[in-house]
Amino acid sequence: MNTMKSQAWNKFWGLAAVLLLLLWGLGQISDLVAQRQDQRQVAIQSIAQSLAGTQTLLGPLIYTTCTEEWSDDTSKNDNKNDKKGEPQGDGKGSKGGRREFKLMAPPTNLAIKGSSALEPRARGLHTTQVFHLQTTLSAQWTDLNNLKAERTHPGSRLQCGPALLMLSVSDARGIRQIDVKLNGAVQTVRSGTSMGAYPRGIHTVLPSNLDTNQALSAEMQLELAGTEHLALVPLGTATQISLHSNWPHPSFGGQFLPVEHRIGDSGFDASWRVSALASTAQQSVLQQRSLCSSFWGAAPGVEEPVNAQKNQACVETLGVTFVDPGNTYALSNRATKYGILFITLTFVAVGLFELMRALRVHPIQYLLVGAAISVFFLLLVSLSEQLAFGSAYAIAATACVLLLTYYASHILRSWKHGLPFGAGIAILYGLLYVLLQLEQKALVVGAIALFLVLALVMTLTRKVDWYAQLQTPGGVTPTPVVPPSADV
Repeated sequence: MNTMKSQAWNKFWGLAAVLLLLLWGLGQISDLVAQRQDQRQVAIQSIAQSLAGTQTLLGPLIYTTCTEEWSDDTSKNDNKNDKKGEPQGDGKGSKGGRREFKLMAPPTNLAIKGSSALEPRARGLHTTQVFHLQTTLSAQWTDLNNLKAERTHPGSRLQCGPALLMLSVSDARGIRQIDVKLNGAVQTVRSGTSMGAYPRGIHTVLPSNLDTNQALSAEMQLELAGTEHLALVPLGTATQISLHSNWPHPSFGGQFLPVEHRIGDSGFDASWRVSALASTAQQSVLQQRSLCSSFWGAAPGVEEPVNAQKNQACVETLGVTFVDPGNTYALSNRATKYGILFITLTFVAVGLFELMRALRVHPIQYLLVGAAISVFFLLLVSLSEQLAFGSAYAIAATACVLLLTYYASHILRSWKHGLPFGAGIAILYGLLYVLLQLEQKALVVGAIALFLVLALVMTLTRKVDWYAQLQTPGGVTPTPVVPPSADV
């Protein structure tokens, strides 16, 4: 009896060592996937550095830069009979100041209508999607009274520069073409915005004889390129935005979600309506806060806020991320996380055959079976770099199922037992693929599948006398041999 218990405990500790070794192997594969994913990010950044990065669009906005200078003579002059033209005081105690400030006029109504087409760009094995946005920006101002400067010191010298119409983007390299019209008249466009917080973009000088009491309209035709993310600032008192794209995998984000959207195989359409009553974008731009967002990260050259408090100092945005479902490393990483579950379920299946068929399977054989399952994930990562993820998954899964079926037919002493074992492994691989595709429903499907597996194991072992399993090396008490009767 003690010998049987010792053998059972030895096998238990052997299987525990096998599981630890396989866990270490899965960890190494996970690290490899993470490294390859980091390499993909480096490749995407390289493409962005060569072409254009994520884009945040701000404007159009009209502003002017003003300067006020003043001087105060604080000296006291007791000589009331000084002659006209003679200096009053010796100048001591005289002090003055100078301030430079900007006056801005956000549009009363802002309408943005754009269409984006995406195309793949590759660096070696790694591919990302680059968008080309063609958009029309229409803005109206009821008046430009916000550009009228007021003195803060009586008698000061106040001077304002020309009014400028500006449009800012995160990465000016993405500007392919832009045409600007003011009240229907074509304007000359110049690079840069001359705005300290939003330096990248374009500007045009408004006519010097512009009447600030009159309404003004501006129209811009913009062609813009970028990668991964497109964000827009709802700068108008009333802002309407509509976007169309041929990309069927959008992820909408920012501080405002679309009021209407449609997603299909041919792309998506989305529209936003934002009022200044619901947005702080105008005030944030007037205060020249940073262009950043917790949804898609800071604009190039702008530090990303590390907490919610700092994020409140950012300009509100809305927009879309063009999600790449072909990111095989993300799918492979998710698949690898199911590795220990795969190995455990496979060991349970082998253990059931061992228990029900009075077989003995050595821990090394368990190790080889687990190693074959672990190698599946390595095959998946390597093949998915060369093939579509579905094809890579099918090849890797088929190879591992055939190998495990062949091996199981020998350790279980029969093809009759090996084929059902292989069929079970094939079902597991099919279930994993379904889980990877479902994403949002993966948890509920996985939980139901685990419940069904547990129910199956409990049903198959409901009549097993577990204490009796220690009585024989094979795990099942042998049927006693009855001697033939003397009458026979």
